Amino acid sequence: MADAQLPDNTDVKDVLLRTNENFRQLVSEHHQLDERIRQLSSLVHLTDQQQYEEISLKKQKLVLKDRMAAIMRGEREVQH
Repeated sequence: MADAQLPDNTDVKDVLLRTNENFRQLVSEHHQLDERIRQLSSLVHLTDQQQYEEISLKKQKLVLKDRMAAIMRGEREVQH
């Protein structure tokens, strides 16, 4: 059943990326946070400040993911 939902999610995301500036901004921020987390993860040793930053960025990234998912759910409801 999850496989059957994948095209819908992809289609909804594609539509939102083309039509919804807010959604595009959230996706962009999500990618920026992901890149910074990768940079921190590549370091051999993190300072306390870097560890705190990494944890904070991961939380921010989850918040953005939740907001994007909510927008996608709303778009699917509108389409159906």
